[in-house]
Amino acid sequence: MTTPQTPLGSGFSAHSTALDVIAGINLVGRLAVVTGGYAGLGLEAARTLAAAGARVIVPARDTQRARQAIAEIGGGIEVQPMDLTDPDSIDAFARGVVRSGQSLHILVNSAGVMALPELSRDARGNEMQFSTNHLGHFQLVLRLWPALKRAKGARVVSVSSMGHRFSDIVCDDIDYTARAYDPWTAYGQSKTANILLAVELDRLGREHGIRAFSLHPGGIVTGLAKHLPVERLKQMGNLDASGEPVIDPDRDMKSVAQGAATHVWCAVSPQLDGKGGVFCANSDIASVEQGPAQGSLESRDRRTSRVSPYAIDASSAQRLWSASEAMTGMRLE
Repeated sequence: MTTPQTPLGSGFSAHSTALDVIAGINLVGRLAVVTGGYAGLGLEAARTLAAAGARVIVPARDTQRARQAIAEIGGGIEVQPMDLTDPDSIDAFARGVVRSGQSLHILVNSAGVMALPELSRDARGNEMQFSTNHLGHFQLVLRLWPALKRAKGARVVSVSSMGHRFSDIVCDDIDYTARAYDPWTAYGQSKTANILLAVELDRLGREHGIRAFSLHPGGIVTGLAKHLPVERLKQMGNLDASGEPVIDPDRDMKSVAQGAATHVWCAVSPQLDGKGGVFCANSDIASVEQGPAQGSLESRDRRTSRVSPYAIDASSAQRLWSASEAMTGMRLE
């Protein structure tokens, strides 16, 4: 018996680019919001959606930097202020979209931080990686819900990572109040949260035509790796001896264009019509990991694009949703 988490045989691969997967798709009249859409993978996804005719809004904490980056690629993308760690800022951004009366067809949650070396917290006291990567996007989805429902066929895409294999959600100590902080387990549980969010969001949104997906883009050296020393990236094999990114898609080391392909495929591919709540990689639905999931960066099999069972568990997704409501003080209405 097949499960939703079963590869489709999409015809795409680790070598496919964002332009490959959007070929022939017309997004004129569609509205897309892409967090993190002014750098790295998010910028490539935003640019690709805009090139296909979508109106793209990029919410950004540093609007000047965002506008400059977008101008360098030819513009055509609107920038609005928003800080994922500031609840009032998220509310203000979402309020503008909802009150405009427009339908939101695509929401790509691409912004994130990785491996913060020291424990830091947001204004509510939540651990910063969990706050930025998950809670901020959770609040954004809830606040944009009316606009997503208006589309009568919206997609929410959450950018996770194979880093989810570093940790399940530690429900009794998400914020590292009782255990020692570790940059990678903190990153891992935030990436597991991205996947579980898509699972529960898809269940709740299905009747409204809202489908949700999560994904692993591949190993790409972008600004996300700013907290990792160059020598560490060389040891991990992401950079060559001269400090240049290694591009080897068959070993999960991709260019930005290849990394953003799965973002775009999840957002627009007709192959996913009627589907949702699944984790994707290499522009296809990923298979489920059968062996032990957790490990170090150095021990991780770079060819692996499978999802850990705990990250797609429906009961875990519901528990995380309830915990997120309690942590943010917000509920879906």
